[in-house]
Amino acid sequence: MTTLLYTHRACRDHDPGPGHPECPARIEAVWAALDAPEFAGLIRREAPRADFAMLGRVHPRAYVERTLAAVPQSGYEALDGDTFLSPGSAEAALRAAGAVTAAVDAVASGEAKNAFCAVRPPGHHAEPSTAMGFCLFNNAAVGALHARAVHGLRRVAIVDFDVHHGNGSQAVAEQDADLFYASTHQAPLYPGTGLARETGLGNIVNRPLRAGSGGDAFRTAFGEWIMPALGQFAPDMIIISAGFDAHRADPLANLNLDESDFIWVTEQLLGFAERYCGGKLVSTLEGGYDLKALAASTAAHVGALMAA
Repeated sequence: MTTLLYTHRACRDHDPGPGHPECPARIEAVWAALDAPEFAGLIRREAPRADFAMLGRVHPRAYVERTLAAVPQSGYEALDGDTFLSPGSAEAALRAAGAVTAAVDAVASGEAKNAFCAVRPPGHHAEPSTAMGFCLFNNAAVGALHARAVHGLRRVAIVDFDVHHGNGSQAVAEQDADLFYASTHQAPLYPGTGLARETGLGNIVNRPLRAGSGGDAFRTAFGEWIMPALGQFAPDMIIISAGFDAHRADPLANLNLDESDFIWVTEQLLGFAERYCGGKLVSTLEGGYDLKALAASTAAHVGALMAA
């Protein structure tokens, strides 16, 4: 078995407009990084489109239809002050969510040991009926509920190390005892959620980090809080919301992680998955807005996946 990469050229065609940090150059930087010789063994797959049944486990059909209908024929359409649509946005968003469901299929069936989804737009801010924070559909949550519905995996965990709290993923999990959500994130920072006291049904673990925190605080949050809670939850699959905007070079936040921290956390989650859920792990790209840091961090993360 090997590591699979799911992506699609349509993910480049979602264009939030000039100067927007969630720009097409992000995915191009990731593709360039993963074209390096050390990734020759990475098996590449074209991401399929998610369908209404897949999206509908997280998002009401009326929301999906409304979002797709808002995509303009030309120019831009604003959903909020941060989230914009362009003519290529529908295809990109459907491929992004479809990548995660396809990756879940491959890993759950034993075809691959793990998978990474190099996609945009990101997803973890998208609530069931609200697009926000650059996100249209919640890719990780769509994948998690697909794993349960299609593959009979009873308990699925979403682990999120993006620098921003994944309010959308938490909104999906907080009333679902068989869905676990854990997050490290800078606080205070957008979107303002993710306090430690937000615990859902006992299946939510938030570890806010102060601005300026580095690898020691990040590793402590995982080692002392998230990993023990993950063990108590005992998932059948782990889905990583892999945001790399906690990197010290990122312009949108103020944490001080580097590639070694992303390798460490990836190895921790891989080791857990191997011991407790048959190695079943899928990762999907979230944030990361310094192109050089994003490329290096993604390469570090995927390299750790391949080494498992």
